[in-house]
Amino acid sequence: MCGIVGYVGRQQASPIILEGLRRLEYRGYDSAGVTILHEARLETRKKKGKIDDGLAKLLGARPVSGIIGLGHTRWATHGPPTDENSHPHLDRSGRIAVVHNGVIENYDRLKERFLAAGHEFHSSTDTEVLAHLIGEHYAKLNVTFTNGTSPPGEPHPLAQAVMNALKEVIGTYGIAVVCTDFPDVIVGARRGSPLIIGVGEGENFLASDASAIVAHTRQVVYLNDYDVATLTPENFKVSRLGSDTTQVQISRIEFDAQAAERGKFPHFMLKEIFEQPRTVENALRGRIDHDEATAKFGGLNMSIAELRSIRQIVICACGTSWHAGLIGEFLFEEFAHIPVEVEYASEFRYRNAPIEHDTLVLVITQSGETADTLAGLRESRRRGHKVLAICNVVGSTIAREADGGIYLHAGPEIGVASTKAFTSQVTVLTLLALLMGRIRMLSTSRGTQIIHALEAVPQQLEKILAQNDRIKQLALKYSHAEDFFFLGRQYNFPVALEGALKLKEISYIHAEGYPAAEMKHGPIAMIDEKTPTVFLAPTDALYDKTLSNLQEIRARKGPIIALATEDNTRIAAHVDDVIHVPGTLEAVFPLLAILPLQLLAYHIAVARGCDVDKPRNLAKSVTVE
Repeated sequence: MCGIVGYVGRQQASPIILEGLRRLEYRGYDSAGVTILHEARLETRKKKGKIDDGLAKLLGARPVSGIIGLGHTRWATHGPPTDENSHPHLDRSGRIAVVHNGVIENYDRLKERFLAAGHEFHSSTDTEVLAHLIGEHYAKLNVTFTNGTSPPGEPHPLAQAVMNALKEVIGTYGIAVVCTDFPDVIVGARRGSPLIIGVGEGENFLASDASAIVAHTRQVVYLNDYDVATLTPENFKVSRLGSDTTQVQISRIEFDAQAAERGKFPHFMLKEIFEQPRTVENALRGRIDHDEATAKFGGLNMSIAELRSIRQIVICACGTSWHAGLIGEFLFEEFAHIPVEVEYASEFRYRNAPIEHDTLVLVITQSGETADTLAGLRESRRRGHKVLAICNVVGSTIAREADGGIYLHAGPEIGVASTKAFTSQVTVLTLLALLMGRIRMLSTSRGTQIIHALEAVPQQLEKILAQNDRIKQLALKYSHAEDFFFLGRQYNFPVALEGALKLKEISYIHAEGYPAAEMKHGPIAMIDEKTPTVFLAPTDALYDKTLSNLQEIRARKGPIIALATEDNTRIAAHVDDVIHVPGTLEAVFPLLAILPLQLLAYHIAVARGCDVDKPRNLAKSVTVE
């Protein structure tokens, strides 16, 4: 969840690190800090709060100079957001500084050991305990490495101290470490929390996300679990914990620095909502076979015979990706008649669910680093199941560990509340369901119909975006509500869940999504004049049923916003407000329906004075359990 930036080179480190932290602030914004090594001294500045309100002002008042340093932006786990709990943390000697993402599960036992030995701690974090542990092992090594160097072929002494310390650690970590004895060395290590090396000329970088360093280099090395990296200005070395140097592959970041900027938009979330016509196009590009009325993918690593042999699909995901998976369940079962189970990754990893051998496990994740989803992937592979990933980040852990998969190509998503990743996930799921259907029983004419509907989506999304001002006016009308309901049937039930989640995430309004008919089984007790309901009511096979459910809300004086297709002019007589969207196939409608709900949530949050890109208590990528 937190963000790490490290720099070693010839330039002043502080401005580079501060810029990188700003780009990573979506990963955590409770506090931020830097430590710069200057004249054999660690100069540390850290402050509670968002970067521009805290750390940047502190650095302006008390600047630091040096060409090597570390930075961190925090999402609090152990200990509340305070100046003292902000990273970096120092060891007992004050010579070693550590920044850390993840959770050290046995920190309390380690801390008891250090307290008994007379150590003093200045925070309530697990990271400070880790710093003391690394310092303890480094002190032991100095008996051997008295001149601060290591024999040829052996790890650098700081790297050796880190490796020795990590052998005592239970938990997850992405760490970066510097020491006053080595003014040109950064050591990094990862287990369960992403970390990458940025490869420059006469300089190298360490970061938890490519967006932090893309302005300086697009050449990166994605570290694997148990990798330990040693960086100097001129080179880098990667070792495996408990083994020798490992081979690495230098990859290229797909996007440029401009893609990670807000541009003309006031918030990343609004920018990413408006990018969806293009990101859906990107998800479709090169994946449609018109002649065969099907979809095609290059990275599944499964033959048609293997795909045809699948008898069940288990979808494993969290949050917004879980909602996309629910839509996938409808798609696979309708197009291919394959039974589907959609599992919360956080529950799936601990369940002993009976899964047949000919089951495909499909994991869905924007970041490719979601801890619970990664654990579900690993457990599924351990049991011998084929695992495919739908993922947005090239080089991410899930993308590398899955048997095959599909990239979204949506570009960096910075806003904490996911928008364009959701529509890209649903687009890819629709294509995959089309492929699975066409190799079974789906007709050519039906396949062609689905393809034409998908190809029309980008232009239809543009048409919905043209209603932005109208939706903004609706948002102002309803921004004072404290409870909201979102209702839909079949394909639109997951859209209702996602619409409710978006509103909760960024406006802090209590919102619930339900199948429309379920309202009368309890939730209708909550309906009153102050509780708006958003009805997803396309003109489809269940429209009359949905209209009946709508009347039940209206009879109890509940305000109603209807999301209807353009051919439906009669619904205005039954509701308070209508948002019209273009007509399409029932299976494709979720791609259109979610966009006005994203805009509604966004504008309500802005009207309430909320920071939509940095909602309270949330971070973009959940890399801790």
